[in-house]
Amino acid sequence: MTDKDRKAALSEEELKRKLTQEQYNIAFCAGTERPFTSLFNDEKREGVYRCVACEAVLWSSEDKFNSGTGWPSFTKPAAEAVVGTHVDKAHGMIRTEVHCDNCGAHMGHVFPDGPAPTGLRYCINGAVLKFDPK
Repeated sequence: MTDKDRKAALSEEELKRKLTQEQYNIAFCAGTERPFTSLFNDEKREGVYRCVACEAVLWSSEDKFNSGTGWPSFTKPAAEAVVGTHVDKAHGMIRTEVHCDNCGAHMGHVFPDGPAPTGLRYCINGAVLKFDPK
């Protein structure tokens, strides 16, 4: 993603200074963290999860669940327009990629195998999240 594709973000140089190499790779090179490595996978406190790049609120602890996949999972975004999606055909698969709609940072993927009420599982890389406990 180029700077002109981002709605509200820091420059590439500023992002590289702000983020760790892993965070930058996941957020802006569509990388993925290894499963079961995120501190947020087992996070149980109430609060909100923000984009590590632009700090937009993307997810709520109220919608978080243990999917057993090794990544933090949510049934829906914190608000309707905070995440965007597009088709991801990388790695010989067809998936729906999820990104921060504010800055374009790659978050993970959404799958139609989640619990009620949405039936969705937003499988999110914890490395690109900041947690604000209540």
